[in-house]
Amino acid sequence: MNIEHFRQNLETRRRSIEQRLGAIDNDISQPLDDDSDERAVELENEEVLAQLERSGREELRAIMAALSRIDNGQYGKCVLCDAPISEKRLEALPFTPYCVDCARDQASEAS
Repeated sequence: MNIEHFRQNLETRRRSIEQRLGAIDNDISQPLDDDSDERAVELENEEVLAQLERSGREELRAIMAALSRIDNGQYGKCVLCDAPISEKRLEALPFTPYCVDCARDQASEAS
């Protein structure tokens, strides 16, 4: 497995999310319009932006954890069962901490 390929991919995603989060923070910090109709639309937009910010921060935490696993030599191993995570899965979700079986178990426990 080419760990540097995954490191570069994760770093690129990290930078992209940080830029997006900066833009969201900038949008949210803008004062609301005095017009009540415009204000209602802006409040709805802020709710959407807040959800995008939460999702972005969650993904950023997962990316940082994956980079930490690379640094400590644990990347590509499931954090629950220590089984190898397939390269195909890592290509799709480079920050995933779980093998397919453990991810399935986690999803079924959450629902």
